[in-house]
Amino acid sequence: MRRFEHFAVGVASGSAEMFSAFEDGGPMWTGQGPRVESQAILFDESFVEPPVVHVSLSMWDLDRHANQRADIQAVNITPQGFDLQFRTWGDTRVARVRASWMAIGPLRHEDDWDPD
Repeated sequence: MRRFEHFAVGVASGSAEMFSAFEDGGPMWTGQGPRVESQAILFDESFVEPPVVHVSLSMWDLDRHANQRADIQAVNITPQGFDLQFRTWGDTRVARVRASWMAIGPLRHEDDWDPD
């Protein structure tokens, strides 16, 4: 369990269309084997330290004639943002993906003492 001590707790959330590969014949739609798409997400306000980030697929459009393999995660999490990363492999054909995310972490409080 993560404790935030005396800090205020902030919650940020959003949604991102990661790619639309079927329109232009992108590698997620036409490729084979391991494939990765990443998108940088910046928070509107920085956290004090890296927050806990939860991601989920909110829309996926896959070819029904192939195996459906997908992995989505938040990587490189900092107080300012993170990279949203979608992976697939094998013969999976992915046309489009939209992901939703939520970050929960400590924020400075107006009563915090700042020595600078």
